[in-house]
Amino acid sequence: MTNYRSAGACRAGLGLRRAFLPEVLANPPSQVDFYEVAPENWMTIGGKLGKQFRAVTERHEVVCHGLSLSIGSCDPLDEAFVYQLKAFMAEHGIRFYSEHLSYCSHKGHLYDLMPIPFTEEAVTHVAARIRRVQDILEHKIAMENVSYYATPGQEMSEIDFFNAVVAEADCNVLIDINNIYVNSVNHAYDALAYLRAIPGERIAYAHVAGHYVEAEDFLVDTHGAPVIDPVWRMLEIAYQEFGVFPTLLERDFNLPPLSELLQEVDTIRSLQRQAEPADLIFA
Repeated sequence: MTNYRSAGACRAGLGLRRAFLPEVLANPPSQVDFYEVAPENWMTIGGKLGKQFRAVTERHEVVCHGLSLSIGSCDPLDEAFVYQLKAFMAEHGIRFYSEHLSYCSHKGHLYDLMPIPFTEEAVTHVAARIRRVQDILEHKIAMENVSYYATPGQEMSEIDFFNAVVAEADCNVLIDINNIYVNSVNHAYDALAYLRAIPGERIAYAHVAGHYVEAEDFLVDTHGAPVIDPVWRMLEIAYQEFGVFPTLLERDFNLPPLSELLQEVDTIRSLQRQAEPADLIFA
């Protein structure tokens, strides 16, 4: 599959967390069309959790969203990990993989997602590594626009860097709506102009999430709160601009009851239904 979106656009997803794994298996939520997992959290899990995960992948559609590929690092690409990932995806029938356009290693793991310098040299470096990953996996992957709090060595805008990477790598896009909003506040740019500059034909699926307000001009991308209205509005505009695409709710901590998360999944589905009749890309 070259683009996850080709499997069906009007779908809503949820990040799978161990806290509600038993509930998902006992009472599968009808609102959720697919689940997303970090493969690093499941590739070596056995025992009861491993069996539960297998039950999920046997009954539900699952996609992988990686944490440790470190695509922007100057360390050698961890090809052993990519081959392990390929085997894991094949074992569980998982057809799609995405990662963050960032890096998290430098002669060892950094345990955080660091910003890649927005330079032409970095575009060439990162795009080559993405192409190599795609060659190993034998399908296109999607890169996510990430939140960042510093711009070391910046020579070009964030959106120009992002678009240059995905064009040179010929990969897909995981568009994170909340990250666009957070970055637009922290770095004082026009969020809608950024959104409209995304190559819509490359969008595989999207993330929406909540964040923490540290100050009026400083937001922290935590995935630990409900999605706010301006982010929902941006998602609605994205559907108007590019047509409907699969969209997933991320929530990593401060987990409420599953029923509360499903209300936000319902909001995704509602926005998709409202936009679905206009199944065209608007200028």
